[in-house]
Amino acid sequence: MQKLPIKLYRAAQVRELDRLAIEEHGIPGIELMTRAGDALFQSLQNHWPQARSLAVFCGAGNNGGDGYIVARLALVAGYQVTVYAVSDPEQLKGDARIAWQQFVDAGGRIVSFNAGLAIDADIIVDALLGTGLDRLVTGDYADAIAAINANPAKVLAVDIPSGLHADTGNVLGDAVIADVSVTFIGLKQGLFTGLAADYCGEIEFASLAVPDAIFDQVQASAARVIYQPINPRKRCAHKGHNGHVLVVGGDTGYSGAARLAAEAALRVGAGLVSVATRSEHAGWMNLNRPELMCHGVESAQQLLPLLAKASVIVLGPGLGQGEWALALFNALISLDKPVVIDADGLNLLAAFPVKHYNRVLTPHPGEAARLLNCSTADVQQDRFAAAVAIQAKYGGVAIVKGAGTVIASEYEVAVSSTGNPGMASGGMGDVLAGVIGGLLAQGQSLQQATQQGVYIHGLAADKAAQQGGERGLLASDLMSYLRILVN
Repeated sequence: MQKLPIKLYRAAQVRELDRLAIEEHGIPGIELMTRAGDALFQSLQNHWPQARSLAVFCGAGNNGGDGYIVARLALVAGYQVTVYAVSDPEQLKGDARIAWQQFVDAGGRIVSFNAGLAIDADIIVDALLGTGLDRLVTGDYADAIAAINANPAKVLAVDIPSGLHADTGNVLGDAVIADVSVTFIGLKQGLFTGLAADYCGEIEFASLAVPDAIFDQVQASAARVIYQPINPRKRCAHKGHNGHVLVVGGDTGYSGAARLAAEAALRVGAGLVSVATRSEHAGWMNLNRPELMCHGVESAQQLLPLLAKASVIVLGPGLGQGEWALALFNALISLDKPVVIDADGLNLLAAFPVKHYNRVLTPHPGEAARLLNCSTADVQQDRFAAAVAIQAKYGGVAIVKGAGTVIASEYEVAVSSTGNPGMASGGMGDVLAGVIGGLLAQGQSLQQATQQGVYIHGLAADKAAQQGGERGLLASDLMSYLRILVN
């Protein structure tokens, strides 16, 4: 699989990169379009070497121009090629018109698309709509997308699957479900979060050989999280060197959440882990994990000695929102020690907002909506913007969990691509909170511990799913893989 760049861009930024390549570095637009077509044709041959027929769906803009280029290359190479034009190619302008004319001059066949056409091809190339799309897809374009998705042929998307928003990963009415998406010049941030995972297939990148210098002129909007190995421990290390995590939570009936978070902190290397929980189950919570130190705490006063010993707090797993929870929340919400806030800790924070620099917030979209006093749909509309807004309002580092978890700090927005649908089960968020807490305890910064924690958590789930499948994956199944990954 191709190694992708780290930097991510919004669609407007990629257009600016494109402009700089043309106007300041003298690369003709038709040359960039030709390079894009070459990259697409190479990808097509690599993935489906036995294919001999193509149906290329072309729209009205430069995305369509890329389609005409790849259609011409395939035609010259001996493929059976039909272009389905969703807009009148006679109305094309600029480089797209040149590409269309080249295809016509090569003897290419163009059919005006209508919804009743029978399409028979090994491969469909989606060159309908590019990254500038910002409204719902309707009319012939919607019909064309439906026809592509109903066809059994493999699908190659040009730059981005048509109908997918390049900045947010949302579907604008309907979108092409691609097997492979080849994106150009800069990776679009929307390819890596939201609904994109169900539409992009394998993502490939083609730089089109634009000069590196142009990227110094446009600041990336986000970055992909990549794995950063943790330094080996010194031979003389002892438990005191690796921090002490205190998990606060586990109200009556919810002890498992605190237990999962606590073991996850141990599994990623925290030197000591304590749990402050309800007295009624503190005595047996560590029966099958005796390394945990579990304390019955019924008041904020009883919590204070434990807070004094801890270097990192994880607040919220199984905490509840009753009087007991609120008392513990109030006792530590303004601590200067690092605090990871999850689950009901987030719900209490939404009800009693306090901003603080030394914290990590780990909401899923519903919790994020409560933190921002908006709807879950609003959060999902732009997950990047939601994470940034939570960070600005509450401080520290904020994430929005889900497919393509977004992580926002004061300095950077990042997105992690690890994880799978098997993680849609109870306890996964508790494990993540413990992982981040355990990494913080070992001296990582808020940003590093959160980014690496999200990445490792998702990768552990991926490895667990490889062994037994996604359905039925349990949060506790991640524990042994967490240990492997931090080593």
